Amino acid sequence: MISISDLDFHFGSRALYDKASLHIKPKDKIGLIGLNGKGKSTLLRLLVGEYKPDGGSISMSKDVSLGFLNQDLLSYDSHESILMVAMQAFGEALDIQKKIDEILLEFETNYSDELVEKLADAQERFELLGGYTMQARTEEILEGLGFTTEELQRPLKLFSGGWRMRVMLAKILLQQPSLLLLDEPTNHLDLPSIKWIENYLAGYEGAVIIVSHDREFLDRTTNTTVEVAGGKLVPYAGNYSYYLEEKEERNAIQKGAFENQQAQIKQAERFIERFKAKASKAKQAQSRVKALDKLERVEDVASADARVNMKFNFTVHPGRHILRMEHVGKKYGEKIIFRDTTVHIERGDKIALIGANGKGKSTLMRLVAGQEAPTNGNHQLGHNVIMSFYAQHQLESLRIENEILQEMIEAGSKRNEMELRSVLGSFLFSGEEVYKKIKVLSGGEKSRVALAKTLISEANFLLLDEPTNHLDMQSVNILIQALEQYQGTYIVISHDRFFVENVANKIWFIEDYQLKEYPGTYAEYEQWQEDREKDAKKAGLPSPSANKPLPKEEPKADLSPAKTPSPDQKKALKELAEVEKKIDEREKELAEYERQLADPKIYDNAAQLKDATLKFEQVKKELAQLNDRWEMLAEM
Repeated sequence: MISISDLDFHFGSRALYDKASLHIKPKDKIGLIGLNGKGKSTLLRLLVGEYKPDGGSISMSKDVSLGFLNQDLLSYDSHESILMVAMQAFGEALDIQKKIDEILLEFETNYSDELVEKLADAQERFELLGGYTMQARTEEILEGLGFTTEELQRPLKLFSGGWRMRVMLAKILLQQPSLLLLDEPTNHLDLPSIKWIENYLAGYEGAVIIVSHDREFLDRTTNTTVEVAGGKLVPYAGNYSYYLEEKEERNAIQKGAFENQQAQIKQAERFIERFKAKASKAKQAQSRVKALDKLERVEDVASADARVNMKFNFTVHPGRHILRMEHVGKKYGEKIIFRDTTVHIERGDKIALIGANGKGKSTLMRLVAGQEAPTNGNHQLGHNVIMSFYAQHQLESLRIENEILQEMIEAGSKRNEMELRSVLGSFLFSGEEVYKKIKVLSGGEKSRVALAKTLISEANFLLLDEPTNHLDMQSVNILIQALEQYQGTYIVISHDRFFVENVANKIWFIEDYQLKEYPGTYAEYEQWQEDREKDAKKAGLPSPSANKPLPKEEPKADLSPAKTPSPDQKKALKELAEVEKKIDEREKELAEYERQLADPKIYDNAAQLKDATLKFEQVKKELAQLNDRWEMLAEM
């Protein structure tokens, strides 16, 4: 399908790829992994032709189509609805739809056989392209990615960058390219959407290359792992968990080979040193010198596992109760976020707050932090609690002209420079790197600096909102180790299941507009949720996680005399009922004509095709008029 041979590519004087090779076969599901800055995203851009190789070749079959999801798409803007933007995936079908509409308009004055044949050809092609189902498929994917039915008609420009990225992902999935290139697809997805796309990719017919730092996602979506290391593309015949096991075995073999070779080299060097001056042995010594020069050296195993050893010395220790929130409610206007929520946080709690975006997780964090006041209820922070709040916007508060070390010094910690350098070393800033200016750092590097600042504070209660965003796997592992050594209390919001499983002993989730708690690990919580879903399905009950209707407030007694509808109102109510009945009838008719037009057999009978098409358009027009009339009557 695609062959990469002896690929060379440089950024300035730095070689990202040096004689790298890889073969991509149809239906391969590849996880592309490696440390940040090693060239993973660059490889995707080389495949789509945005970058040109400095050497070697990338060859692909003529029939290969590529779909590339990348972070540049965040800036895409449009006044069109998100439904229409995603449906741009069906470019040819949309063009044919316009052509069909033009032919139908011409039918009003021209009934020639030539025009009927032209319509039949267009409709046959339209059906072949999935034109009759393209809207339903688009709606299904957008809703799977977290959009509500009501949001589908809203303009793209009204959504934030993360939600726009979901629209672009939907568009690419609908195009069904033979090779999907997904660069950090889970960055802007919540857990339900991540699980949806995992299921989607499991049944995807084409090949996929995924760059991701979410190891659970890689495990569930890939069957091959390719590591970018040392300028090469190193394949492993399994998912990420398989890669970890295989890598350990390869490293053990390489370490043994390195040590054996080093022992041989030292032995040869001792022989050379001992006998180079003796005439009888000089020839042998010289022979060994030449052999050493020609020897292909085995590299030592470079450890990518950073070990963290951080000391958290609290000058103030909190009491047993960190926070109490009693019967808290939160509303924005008429929109209810929480109602009657009660939670108690005790010293030593390690809490992960999970769930779909839009449920109120970040709002809850702001309530806990005291940045927002509840609409009702009580919020009480415990004795001697010192809080620190990490969120993505804090990256913007870093002073861009500061060097990294200076930024840490100015954070107000009482640690000396040696201690701060040790902390920065744990967060992968070693040697001269601590003198880099903040303004030249990548998003991931800025995240590591901001996290390091948060962790060196005197806070005994941490609030961490999406701390793993922009972090590679090594950095996530560092954060896990740091939190394991942290003796205080914390709440984290994260969609990274591996991270949550390793740092939390309690799970918070939002259900029925209330905050609820599961006292266990994420794996235990997930099993519990699966059991609840199964039990509800068996009993014929709705999903427990679906929001139930809010209890209605008791209506206030209306002491005014009952109003009798006017004759005009009575007439409007009667007509409204009649219009609703007609709408129902027309919708059934329209569905029947859609079924007929989706049947390939109809294209063999020109008269039947023409009749069905004209009736379909007529019913569609009548239905639009009836809907307009219904809206007018409903407002009277």
